[in-house]
Amino acid sequence: CYSVREGVSMTRILGLVIVGTLIGGAVAAQDAAQGLTLYAEGRYAEAEPVLRAAAEDPEARAHLAATLLRLERRAEAEVEAKAVLEANPVHPVAVAALGEALVMQEKLEEAITRMSSALEANKELAYAYYWRGQAYHRTKQIARMVDDYQAFLTLQPEAPEAPALKVLLASLS
Repeated sequence: CYSVREGVSMTRILGLVIVGTLIGGAVAAQDAAQGLTLYAEGRYAEAEPVLRAAAEDPEARAHLAATLLRLERRAEAEVEAKAVLEANPVHPVAVAALGEALVMQEKLEEAITRMSSALEANKELAYAYYWRGQAYHRTKQIARMVDDYQAFLTLQPEAPEAPALKVLLASLS
C-alpha cells in the first residue's frame, strides 16, 4: 500500500514524466527545425547530428538522408530514405534521396523499380522522374530517359537541373 505522501510523490513524478515528454517533443521539434534550417543553408556537417537527434520526425529523417547524400555517404542515405518510405511511400524528399542514393551507387535496376513504384502512387513526384531518368540514361534506355526528363521538366521547369536537361533533350532532337 502507498501512503498519501507516496501517492502525492507518485502523482508528482507522473506529472514530471508527462512534462518531460512534452518538453522532449518540443525539443525534438526544435531540433528538427534547426536541422532543416542548417540543411537549407548548405551546412550539412552541422545539420547531420541535429537531424539525427530528431530522426523520429519523418521530415527530419528525410532531410537526414538528403544531408548524408551531400556528405557523400550514399549507403547511409539509402537506409534513412528507405526508413521514411516505409511509413510514407511518397514522401518527396525521401523519394528523391533514395533515387539519388541508388543511382549514385549504380543500383540502377533498383532505382528504376523504386522510382516507378513511387510514381504509381503519385505522378507528381518530379524527382522520381528525374532519378528514374538518370537510371534510364545510365542503362542506355534513351526513349524512356527522354520521357522521364520531359515529365520532370513539366513538373519542375525552374529546377536547378532544368537547363542541363533542356540542352541534353535539344541535342537528341
